Amino acid sequence: MIRRFDEKRSVFKPYGFSCEMWLPNLMHRPDRHNEIEINFFPEEGITYLFQGKKIKIPANRFTLFWALTPHQIVAFEAGLPYYVCTVPFSVFLEWKLPASFVEKILNGEIISEANPIYSSVDETNFKRWFDDFQEKKNPKIALLEVQGRVNRMAYEYIPSTSKSISTSHIKEANQVEKIAMFIAQHYTEPIKVSDIGKAVELHPDHANTIFKKTFGTTLSEYITEERISHAQRLLLTSDLPITQLAFNCGFQSISRFNAAFLKITGYTPRDFRKSNSFLN
Repeated sequence: MIRRFDEKRSVFKPYGFSCEMWLPNLMHRPDRHNEIEINFFPEEGITYLFQGKKIKIPANRFTLFWALTPHQIVAFEAGLPYYVCTVPFSVFLEWKLPASFVEKILNGEIISEANPIYSSVDETNFKRWFDDFQEKKNPKIALLEVQGRVNRMAYEYIPSTSKSISTSHIKEANQVEKIAMFIAQHYTEPIKVSDIGKAVELHPDHANTIFKKTFGTTLSEYITEERISHAQRLLLTSDLPITQLAFNCGFQSISRFNAAFLKITGYTPRDFRKSNSFLN
């Protein structure tokens, strides 16, 4: 299945951990989601509008950026399919990559592989990851391979020579991005809106207001969505008992977990695990 950007999709709706093929199309509005997005264009690159600047992404280069930053395709040379992988931001942070590399990503830079020797290998990898998802194979292997590839890039990254596409000189994320970062790092803990406000030095009501204005969801709703997204990953990739899994994801009661999971996914946790063939 080849996808195109859905103009009607909800702002900030997560893609989860995925590897898909997309066709480029001119986007009438930017996309924004709290995941690391990895692109690979086998034939021709595209041009994004990224933080108010037009940024051309080269072909045959493993390229990644933090997709919380609005990004919008405004030009492309050929309507040929390309690969897109998305990795939840909280998972990316768990990889403990070199601080200088992570800082570049968080400061709004698009980083492309500088060494052309990896091009053919990367294309093979993306094809395998795509096939894994199409054939509904165990995603743990694909996730580990993606992690290994990003680790290789990060540890070989030398700011003076690597191809970093800078779009901003901002040294700190804006307030909403700080909020999203804090939640991504702490959603498995019993955090409250007051904790978030304190962490980003804003009144909790103001923090909630600016977050909802940007993403159309309250902080409490977003925390729940992050926890459910994590629960979905664990249901697919582990054999943890559902009660233990719920507490590991930050829920304080199994009834609240079950109700939230059903509301967001349309499944009970047990049915979600049974109906998904990744564990077969």
